[in-house]
Order: sequence, then structure tokens, then C-alpha cells
Amino acid sequence: MRRTFLLSAASLLALTAAPAFAQATGDADQPAADATDSIEEITVTAQRREESLQDVPVSVGIVDDNTLAAINSGGADVRSLAGRVPSLNIESSFGRTFPRFYIRGLGNTDFDLNASQPVSLLYDDVVLENPILKGFPVFDLDRVEVLRGPQGTLFGRNTPAGIVKFDTVKPGRGKSFAKVSWGSYNTVNAEGAVEVPMGEGSAFRLSGLVQHRDDWVDNVATTKKNDLEGYDDLAVRAQFKWAASDVFNIRLSGQARDYKGSARLFRANLFNTGSNKLQGLTSGADFERDKVYNDGLNFQRLRAYNGAINLDYDLGPVTLYSITSYWNGNLKSRGDIDGGFGNQFAPVMGPGFIPFSAQSRDDVPSLDQFTQELRFASNAKGPGLGYQGGVFIFNEKLDIRSEDYSNPTDRNAAAVALQRQVSDAFGLFGSLSYNFGNGLTLQGGARWNHDKRDFKASRPYDVRPGFLGFGGPVPELTKKVKDSVLTWDASAVYEVSRAANVYARVARGYRAPSIQGRLLFGRDLSVADSEKTMSYEAGVKTTLLDRRLRLNVGVYAFDTKDLQLTAVGGASNFTTLLNADKARGRGVEVELEARPVTGLSLTGGLSYNHTKIDDAGLFVAGCAAPCTVLDPQRPGSPGIYSIDGNALPQAPKWTLNWTAGYEFPVGDGAVYAFTDWYYRSKIQFFLYKSVEFSDDKLLEGGLRLGWRNARYDIAAFARNITNDKSAVGGIDFNNLTGFVNEPRIFGVEGGIKF
Repeated sequence: MRRTFLLSAASLLALTAAPAFAQATGDADQPAADATDSIEEITVTAQRREESLQDVPVSVGIVDDNTLAAINSGGADVRSLAGRVPSLNIESSFGRTFPRFYIRGLGNTDFDLNASQPVSLLYDDVVLENPILKGFPVFDLDRVEVLRGPQGTLFGRNTPAGIVKFDTVKPGRGKSFAKVSWGSYNTVNAEGAVEVPMGEGSAFRLSGLVQHRDDWVDNVATTKKNDLEGYDDLAVRAQFKWAASDVFNIRLSGQARDYKGSARLFRANLFNTGSNKLQGLTSGADFERDKVYNDGLNFQRLRAYNGAINLDYDLGPVTLYSITSYWNGNLKSRGDIDGGFGNQFAPVMGPGFIPFSAQSRDDVPSLDQFTQELRFASNAKGPGLGYQGGVFIFNEKLDIRSEDYSNPTDRNAAAVALQRQVSDAFGLFGSLSYNFGNGLTLQGGARWNHDKRDFKASRPYDVRPGFLGFGGPVPELTKKVKDSVLTWDASAVYEVSRAANVYARVARGYRAPSIQGRLLFGRDLSVADSEKTMSYEAGVKTTLLDRRLRLNVGVYAFDTKDLQLTAVGGASNFTTLLNADKARGRGVEVELEARPVTGLSLTGGLSYNHTKIDDAGLFVAGCAAPCTVLDPQRPGSPGIYSIDGNALPQAPKWTLNWTAGYEFPVGDGAVYAFTDWYYRSKIQFFLYKSVEFSDDKLLEGGLRLGWRNARYDIAAFARNITNDKSAVGGIDFNNLTGFVNEPRIFGVEGGIKF
């Protein structure tokens, strides 16, 4: 977002160094002398047009490029955004290549590569549906917006939980820059962009990101030191904007990613039975993040690329928009799933008891996604009628290949399972708003959704011993699902005063039916029917204390019928789709920004999310590992537990984030300090509650100290400065396996603008 100021260069530095939630457009009528002590207006595009955050009747959280620079300096990926706005969580059992998003507790813990997620990710208004695309690196961004609650009447893709929206810097709207950081474990993060003006509104922009980390985790099962957890991640983006006339613009863009590194590192018996405290390679020993005991092969390779054409044509009363996009990706991933060495049938095993070795591989040989959106939007501003609408087409072709191995280092599979899914979606959407000119604006929209999926799966090859119970090859199984649903929303916002707006919104969301068929360890397909969500929210957005404080508070409630859930793991390395009769969520979200004194900027965010599964007849298998399940067992069914009343998995009740920045002039620039923190309360990893497969809390903080002027920025930084060690997920079908958060990183960074 652009800023316009009547300020000195030193004043500009005082604002840009402070950790605001978003860059914004300044108030041109505000005296320059007061600007450094005032918060800035935040401009968002949550409703497909630029508006003040305070005027939007939607719960929106913002992360600006200054905050991104801080959290990404240590080589972080998209998961680092977890908790940076209230009610947002992101985790992954695949590491950097397969993030899973949760908003207000709604998400999907499914690890299969065709998993449906209720949170949509938009990159320059293009939905990235498959999880291997959602991990595309975040760099050269203009803004990150998190839209909480059902969306769809303004966007091409419907989503019941919310949207994480990335907008890149467009040609003609940004400067050239370069920055590089170096830190612990030889972590390198290099980012840059070159802007080339081409006259008459045309421009070319080339940007890229290079991330590297050496292997730093020592696998004590080998003679080599530091075997695992390194990576090389390269991403590039090229954009060309051509202003064909004053009213017609074309933007051509292309992106590509090439990632090579370790798959997610699983740790056998990370917990002791009866405790979720992390332990080391010896039972009861202190946890050591830099040591594992694995005997399997580990690698991961992801390639993805994209091409898009954006057109806009101003016809006067309305502007027509077209967004055409094609994405292609492929993935190869293999890890030591049991997380240990050997098993009970081998003379040496550990750490702890390993009942059997689990070595599997999941690949995406081919992923093709095509989207087309055509939209019109009125150009009228101020009081009166506003409108927009459009049509959306989505097609995805996805191939998945899964392999299981008899021995940890085998390269020839003992079993092969295949999946092929073709997904099509069509949507008609539109929205009307009316500004009465007296502070009241009403808005309503509707969307007709039509979704269908064609799915087939098989296990054409299986030579594993019959006593394993898998039963040999499985012939091709097929399944088709489809549904057509009308979703809608209605909202109102009222300007109580120049300092306060109140808003209310009700929305109906929907997620299309899903199919699951990971036949590597099963013989059946599972289907989840469509889920439908009713969401209600209201809030107040205020600017107080002579523009020194912005405080936005919202409350919400949602009720979801036929909630799609995934029973992950249990007695096997398998996933099964379920529908819960109902799920409920209630919560509060608070966001603030303050400038109490000159040079000091504070931000904070708080969310309380209470989620509950409401289905007395819903049962799932508990862990096959020796864990302590806390749910009631179904009578006469050992190992089967009721999940009625449980919170949703990966849904903490409390999240808290806060930042503080302070700076003072030195020479022609300023010395600054910036710290940022994120806390989340207890989470359960699975649908059932257990002592072991949970984490009590996570607290991560960062610190950045530096000097900068209008051109240069030199800083030292630390990420996860307290070296918090928290489990963030688990595997429950073998032993008490888990995986943990990122390590502490120290480093330095230098940047230049030109």
C-alpha cells in the first residue's frame, strides 16, 4: 500500500521503521508536525477495491512488509505468518511444501495431497487450491490481508472459513531493492527486485528470492555429522504492465519455484506415555533439537510455475476485469515416517520402542490448475449505489503416486498406490452496496456455486507379506461427487463519529464435497458431503486519543452443519473423511496500534476461539501408539472413542501477538529496535483428545536492531530468541512420534533501495 506524506526524510524513516500492521495512505490534511506521533490510515482491498480498514464491514487482519521483513529475515516460509493476526494458525507435516491454514479453528489436518481446505489462499487474486501451491514463497509483497469468515460474493473462489490474501508489488508502483541476510546454520535469505519504467504508464518488474540453510540436524544413526533439515528454495517473478491507453491495461506475469531439501523431520517417541513434555533420544533425557535417530531415506523436491494475464478496461460507469491463470506443479517427498531406527524385529531400535518400520513416499507427478475470472465493478464513489459481479471457472487435474517400502533404505517399492482427481467449479457472484450519505452503508451479495469431482484410485502393485493385512493389489475404484449451493452475505457499517464505526455481518459459507482414497494402506474410498456454515459477527473500529491509538474489536459466532473432518492415523497410516452433524465456534478478536510517544510504536492482537464438535454419534479410532486418550470409549468397541464436545484440532483457545518499535535519529538516518512476539495456548493434534499428542503452549519472539536511512538498512536480528521448543504436530499410528517448531536463529542483514 502506498503512503503519501508531507514529511521530511527523517520523519518518513520514523514511520517506516515502526512495526505498523500495514503500510497505509496518509491523510494529506494532517499537519506534518503531528504526523510522526499519529497512526496512519490503513488501506485494504478486502472488498476488491481500495478502502480504509475502518470502513470495511469485514473482520480483516493485516501484516505489512515491515513485519514480514522481520519474521522472514531468518529464512522463514509462509508458516511464519501463524498467529501474526488473531485467529490464524498455519502448520505442516510436510515442512515448507504443504502448509495447512486455519482461521477461527476451521481447517483440515489431512496430510494427503488432494486434501480440501476451508481456508483459501489468493496470490494476486488467483486462488491456489492445492496445498503444494499454497507454500509458494512470500516475497516482494505489497500487503498481506487475512479475511476472517465466509467469503465468495466478491471473489472468484468460495471459502467457508476465510481468505489469506497476498498482493505483490505491481510494476510502476514500487522501487528497486536488494537485501541479503546471513544467520545460524549458514542460513541465507536474499531478496530483490528491479523496476524498469517503460514510459506512458508501462513498466517491467523482476523480483526473486533465494533461501538456503545447511543441514544442521545430526542423525546419530550415521557416521556423518549434520545430515538433515537443510534446504535450497528459489523463487522468481516477472511482471510486465502495458498501458495500451488511458482506460485499458494489460499485466502479464510469470512465477516459478524450485525447492530442494529435507522432508519433514519426524522424531520417534518424542513424548513419554502420560506426558506431552519433549524428551531426547534417551527416555527422560532433555530434548535436543539438533539430534535424531533415523534409518530411512529423506528428501523432498518441489517445482511449480505460473503464468497469468490480467486485463482491466475502464468503460466509465464500470470497469471490466479479467484474470486468467495457469499453475503447474510437481512434488517428490520421502521421509522416515516412524521417526526412529530399527524395530522390534531388529536387534537394535530406538529411540524407545518401535513396533515396525514405516517408510513411505508421496509424489505429485503432475498438478495442473486453470482459473478464469471475469468481473465488472462500478466506478462510482461516495454516496449512492455501488455494485460488482462476475463469473468464475476452475479446473484442476491432480495425479498422486504413493509408495511403501519393505526396508528403510529400499529404493524399489513393495507397494504402489495411484490417485487421479479432476475438480471443476463454476461460480456466479455479485454484490450491491448503498451509501446513504449519513454514515450508513448497507451491502449484500450472493453466489451460486457448482462443484464436481471425478476421482479414481487403485493399488496396482503390492508384494508385501499377507500377514500385514493389506490384502494385495486393489483394482481401480471410482467415485463422483457434485453439488450446487447458493451462498450469500449481508452487512452494515455505520459511522458513529469520525473516530468510530460499528459494523455487523452475517454470511453463509459452503465447502464442496470431498473424496479421499489413499489406498496404500486401505481398500476403500471415503466421501464427505458438503458442509455449510452460518457466520455472524459484529464489531467496532475506532481511532482514539488524537489519532494515537487504533482499537478494533469484533465478536463472532459460527455454526457449521455436516462439518468435514479427517480422521488421521489411528490404527494405520491412513485418512478417512467424516461429517460431523454440527460444529460451533464463538470468539473475540482485538487488534490495536498505538504511538504513545514520538518514536515509539506498539501493536497487538488477541483472539479467543472456542470451538466444539457437536455430534453424539461420532466416533474415531484412537492412537495405535501407547498414548493416553481422554475421551470416552464406545461401549464394546476397544480403541474407538467419542469426539462429541471436543475442540477442533490445531485450534488454540487463545492467541496473542504484539510488537514494539523505537527509533531515534542518528546522522542522516535513524537507529531502531523492533521486537515481535507470538503466543498460542494449548492445542490437540487430532480429533480425539490425548495427553501426549498435544502441546501446552508456544511462545516465539524476535528482535531486530539496526540503522537505516532513505537508501540503506543494516541490522542484526534474532528469531525464536528464547529458543522455544514446542511440538506442532504428531503421527499416532506407530509410536509417540512428533515434530517441532523452528530453531533459534541469529544473523545480520543488509539492504539497499535504488
